[in-house]
Amino acid sequence: MAMKRVVLEIGMGTDIRGLDSTKAAVRALRDALWHNSLTITHALGVDVDSMKVVVTIGVPKPETVDKAQVLAVLPHGTGEVKCVEGGLMIPNEAGDGGTLVAHAAAEVFLDLPRDLDGGGR
Repeated sequence: MAMKRVVLEIGMGTDIRGLDSTKAAVRALRDALWHNSLTITHALGVDVDSMKVVVTIGVPKPETVDKAQVLAVLPHGTGEVKCVEGGLMIPNEAGDGGTLVAHAAAEVFLDLPRDLDGGGR
């Protein structure tokens, strides 16, 4: 068996007025996931909860993201959250707030039998 990435989903989320990295990150992951129905597990005869999901969040201040809240968005499988510098912060005219944009990448991995993993390539 070999863990292979079978899905990559990308999303974007915002906090329009609050500059809340976690709120924007949660919305970005929801954007990545909520437009899809992953039928690959059923096609392969694999339990949907056997998925491992690696979530990468890009925000201007990665240390401000509550990873547990982001992880709670995942409907199936187990996951981990990595936060990196990225996204976008747009200050408001008064300079006392603004809009925060987060980006999310959700990589779904499955433990595939050798005959389904491309021959070990």
